[in-house]
Amino acid sequence: MLSAKALTLAAASRAAYAASPKPNFIIFYSDDQGYGDLSCMGATDFQTPNLDNLAASGVRFTDWYSNAPVCGPSRAALMSGCYPGNAGVRGNIGGGRDMPGMSLDNPTIAQALKPLGYHTALLGKWHLGSAKGYRPYERGFDEFYGFLNGCIDYYSHIFYWGMAGGHNDPEHDLWENSNEIYENGEYFTESITERATDFIDRAAKTDEPFFLCCTYNAPHYPMHAPQKYIDRFPDLPWDRQIMAAMISALDDSVGAIIEQLEQHGLRDNTFVFFQSDNGPSRESRNWLDGTRDPYYGGTTGKLKGHKFSVYEGGIRVPAIMSWPAQIPGGRVLDEVGATMDIFPTFLKAAGGDPAQYNLDGVDILSMVAGNEKSPHDYLYWESGKQTAVRHGPWKLVLNGQLVEEEPGTEDDKIHLSNLDEDLGERTNLKDKHPEITNKLKTAAEQWRKGIDEHNKKKPKAR
Repeated sequence: MLSAKALTLAAASRAAYAASPKPNFIIFYSDDQGYGDLSCMGATDFQTPNLDNLAASGVRFTDWYSNAPVCGPSRAALMSGCYPGNAGVRGNIGGGRDMPGMSLDNPTIAQALKPLGYHTALLGKWHLGSAKGYRPYERGFDEFYGFLNGCIDYYSHIFYWGMAGGHNDPEHDLWENSNEIYENGEYFTESITERATDFIDRAAKTDEPFFLCCTYNAPHYPMHAPQKYIDRFPDLPWDRQIMAAMISALDDSVGAIIEQLEQHGLRDNTFVFFQSDNGPSRESRNWLDGTRDPYYGGTTGKLKGHKFSVYEGGIRVPAIMSWPAQIPGGRVLDEVGATMDIFPTFLKAAGGDPAQYNLDGVDILSMVAGNEKSPHDYLYWESGKQTAVRHGPWKLVLNGQLVEEEPGTEDDKIHLSNLDEDLGERTNLKDKHPEITNKLKTAAEQWRKGIDEHNKKKPKAR
């Protein structure tokens, strides 16, 4: 809870802001980073000082959720402000150069900000459609530098796991707007950061507010990091060492971009948001050495589940929100928020009207900057056959998925947990609380049915 003095200062800041220029916006979006993989979130084997400082300048969330446990749908929620299924992205989008993606009926956050005078850029991973008409520079971004598919080699920028033509053909995937470019040997995390600092330099010379989306692919496999970052962690096991090095490079990047804002006097009125797209992967290509359980690269802390699972480890992610002009610093917030809330929150802060758009997310600035409760009474997820719902402390998972190497429960078809008492979802309470189980099961199935019906009405996009 904020003190009366802090609330008064926050109210005065909001009043002063009403006459100030529109805020700038920056999103830092990491890839497959676990809930426990920041030092401010409890990591003890490596440090993330820049992200820790960002958290200290604003709000660190304990109960922030991705809207999906996998990359593409998570990004659809970020860009559309909707549940991924309502944006037409219910699973990862295949590779190649002609894959449709997020529904064209859903405007992106960039498309919503542009009429308000914003200059927009996306630097990094897109994964929301590679076909013409679906690319970032056609979805509201004035500038795009990055890749269109799900992952790339950090140095050659080749996508190895495409399904173009029905087979795995390696394919180069680095673009500047509509132009394919080649930067062989350049470490992609650092390349994003160089472009971001240049963008801020140019933006500072104009009167336009900006929206900068830095969608880093770190620490998603392949496990690549320059030696200078690896050398920071000489005592860690190999797989964990590379993971720590990749996150350390990301942390340095965040620090460089924030420093650039400060040098241009833009920090106070820049609204910065950070989150991971989903939990860490347990895929073998993410391990390097799978014999050293429990490393497997990333960690979810005490949470159950990883990427691809709707248990907490797949969907509860590290998240930070900082806007010195509006949000008091030094807060740790346990109210529930979700990726789809960023669209309406940014839009409202920019002077726009979220009611003009068909959104599932809600403006949460009053929750973050003030003392209001979460606006989410129910929050839902789907992934393949899995469905989940959270209502207050109660979490119900239907057909929960865990990888073979991770201990599960005796019956994962219906699993009820009280997250206040059992954050790790270890004890199944479905038989102890049948009324709650039935209530949440009905709610989850009705929500899932609505997503199914919504997608049946949409024509197949090609």
